[in-house]
Amino acid sequence: MTTFNRNKNPYVITAVYYLGFIGLGLATAALGPTLQGLAKNTGSTLAQISSLFLLSSFGYLLGSLTSGTAFDRMKGHPILSGVLLIVAALMALIPFGTSLLFLQILLFIIGFSEAMLDVGTNTLLVWLHGDRVPPFMNGLHAFFGIGTTISPLVVAFILGTQGSLTSIYWIFAALILPAALFLPFLPSPSHTQSNSLDAERPAIPILVILAAVIFFAYVGSEVGFAGWIYTYTTSQPYGTPTLAATINAAFWATFTVGRLVSIPLATRLKPKTILWVDLTGVIISILLIILFPVAEWVLWLGTIGAGLFMASIFPTILNDAQSRMHMSGKTTSWFFVGSSLGSMLIPWLMGQLIGPFGPISTMLMVLGSTLVAAAAYYTLNIFQQRQDAVL
Repeated sequence: MTTFNRNKNPYVITAVYYLGFIGLGLATAALGPTLQGLAKNTGSTLAQISSLFLLSSFGYLLGSLTSGTAFDRMKGHPILSGVLLIVAALMALIPFGTSLLFLQILLFIIGFSEAMLDVGTNTLLVWLHGDRVPPFMNGLHAFFGIGTTISPLVVAFILGTQGSLTSIYWIFAALILPAALFLPFLPSPSHTQSNSLDAERPAIPILVILAAVIFFAYVGSEVGFAGWIYTYTTSQPYGTPTLAATINAAFWATFTVGRLVSIPLATRLKPKTILWVDLTGVIISILLIILFPVAEWVLWLGTIGAGLFMASIFPTILNDAQSRMHMSGKTTSWFFVGSSLGSMLIPWLMGQLIGPFGPISTMLMVLGSTLVAAAAYYTLNIFQQRQDAVL
């Protein structure tokens, strides 16, 4: 049997992964800007059509739970190719959905497929580059950010030129196809050859659990901030809808810039250093917003700081985990289960707290979640030191 040679086309393979992650970003961000059009197609209220977010998230959770083992047992590229083809095909079908149930089924399958793509690509990238993965991992997630940034712009442009939902989703489906068509012709990385040191770095359950807790708390804070900053801004005396939309856009713009900047930083700094700087930066940024709620310029500063410092946390946690333990598909799956649960539960809890405690509760929850992530990371380092002392 031919073994995988890491030196054979590693940059070509990486480029195709990046292309696939642009597609993942496009698909992830497409639903929000087209929600009203989909509601009109199905004769649903916005409250009813919002169930698509829940079904997509539930599909993503199940996909995260089940997909890792598949990449451990089978070649990864045929799986990724098939998943991308499924996402492209279902995206093309969305505009024709005149039944809410039909769209719910489509979004559930898309969410499941996106989880497989997410888990698989992150796992294969680690197997492909081994200890050299940090800048490539940061680059992967930067391209996801590019996809999420492009998506609403494409929607706005097409709708502004009298285009249709069909045009939007067919364009996105077409942009997903190239990566799906390239992958089967490239050799799949194998975790059995990914790193000669993997046997010396077993995935100890307590370390996996703590890393999953970090993902849970951090992703919840990120999704919560992005989802509720508009509402928080409009609750302020100076908070017009235009300002709120601009603040929200500023978060995503600085988030994307932060991911791009993190690529060269990952070649010079250890993941541990980057994570502590990022977590500290987020805590300070949110504290500023909480302590000075009536100052508009502080809200701008805190939002920009949150975007910049949150940007590289997710890929850096993966980089840090890779330096501590063998990253099998199953291990990576647990990380994404944590992130999926965080993205579902923490923003939901924020919404429940706004009524009794006011919009400031959203920022307090972001701060609390980030502190939990920092505490879990500190604990993980303590356990790692004890483990190293035993070895």
